[in-house]
Amino acid sequence: MTTAPTDDRPLGSTAGPAFEAAKAVVHGHRLPSVHARPALAFSTTYLRGGPTGGPSAAEPVCDPEAGPLHRAAVEIASGRLSAREVVEEALSAVSARNNELVGLVEVLAEQAVAEAARCDAERKRGSIRGVLHAVPLTVKDIIDVAGVPTRAGSDAYFEIPSGDAAAVARLRSAGAIFVGKAATHEFALGVTSPQSHNPHDPSRIPGGSSGGSAISVATGMALGSLGTDTRASIRVPAALSGVVGLKPTFGRVPTTGVVSLSWSMDHVAPMATTVGDAALLLDVLDPTGSCGRPFTAALALPVTDLRVGVPEAAFTGCQTGVTRTVAAALQAASELGCRVDNVVRPDDADLELANAAGLVVSRCEAATIHRSFSLDRSRYWQEVAEQLAAAEAIPAIDYLQAQRARLALAEGLVGLFRHCDVLAMPTVPVVAPPRDDFAAHLMTLSRNAIPWSFVGFPAISLPCGRVDGLPVGLQLVAAPYREDLLISLGRALEVALAGS
Repeated sequence: MTTAPTDDRPLGSTAGPAFEAAKAVVHGHRLPSVHARPALAFSTTYLRGGPTGGPSAAEPVCDPEAGPLHRAAVEIASGRLSAREVVEEALSAVSARNNELVGLVEVLAEQAVAEAARCDAERKRGSIRGVLHAVPLTVKDIIDVAGVPTRAGSDAYFEIPSGDAAAVARLRSAGAIFVGKAATHEFALGVTSPQSHNPHDPSRIPGGSSGGSAISVATGMALGSLGTDTRASIRVPAALSGVVGLKPTFGRVPTTGVVSLSWSMDHVAPMATTVGDAALLLDVLDPTGSCGRPFTAALALPVTDLRVGVPEAAFTGCQTGVTRTVAAALQAASELGCRVDNVVRPDDADLELANAAGLVVSRCEAATIHRSFSLDRSRYWQEVAEQLAAAEAIPAIDYLQAQRARLALAEGLVGLFRHCDVLAMPTVPVVAPPRDDFAAHLMTLSRNAIPWSFVGFPAISLPCGRVDGLPVGLQLVAAPYREDLLISLGRALEVALAGS
């Protein structure tokens, strides 16, 4: 194992003002009923009764047209491409750009090459481990990989787990090879990953907290990555770094073996270069699929007459270029036959409440977890230490009020899907900000993304264009357990925009 160099701990924080503003919003919010209950042990079963159950979906069939991960899986399984070639190509990309970008903090070169040799030998004997046989992936550095250090992006934390996280074990069982641990905002407590560099402009942030995952996918260091999303941590870096991030419904993918940020908001989720590749990873991470079919089956579903709702409030504060680029993507959806109309919710008040209450809930739970860690706080980043200190000062009554607002918001927003199938909006209102200004963006980058992790609905970010050479992300949101709608529309738009 080799370890990538890291910068000094980032300085800068706006945690104090952010928490004061969040508390003011929570205090001022009037619940729809004095009997509103808190969303403790939050689950989307409150909303739709959970998945339908029944047998697992059939194993997905790889389509070489769906993305480079699909193509590699087909070529390796057929013998037209060796596992070693694919893994060494990924490691070449690591050698070429990792020192500059700090996408990976642990490079597993020797282990990956040895595993590729075993995969090649098995294929020659007619044995394929699974749909991801020898596909190179990375794993965010808050998720356990057996025998590999988990540092959670911090100088204060170090563990060598004896076993894989549940999600890692599923990927390994399907044949995946892990080439490295990906950089993360410290303890995943932020949306910037300022120690790393955007692959499209190294003077800018890649987004976070799964910033290293986005970098590794965008540069070819891996064909996919396993990350997490608590407030916005898959979708923000996907948008800012120009890849796909697919956050499933809360609870679909187990979080066992993850250094938790917030037990009632944490999601484990895949990142990839295309919608199809992300869907294939989700098929492995949750083999129950959607509506009794693999998630990848949705790639071929028609989108004609799909009802797409566009909340005007999601464009508040957007850069002009971002607004224009997302509007062009919505026009493409209309030309595909979708019915695109404005919707009144989420409105500005919904977005403000979700951001404020989501900060309170996630950081209070994080502070509880970090009290148990008993780590040396002097070794934490300034921003992270100040967030935890601010959260420790929040009274229990404010945390419970935020949880009450959470369930009321979820029950209100799920009603939108009686009138539309998918919501569409900018993932992030701006393109990637400069690294030296990272601390100013604790709240702004997550504005459109946090509502959906807060209420547990599935959401995807996919690239929809560029502004001054920097990627812009389009976010699609669906009702709980309807990832199939996100995948079908996401894939159709991906193809349409590629040809524009």
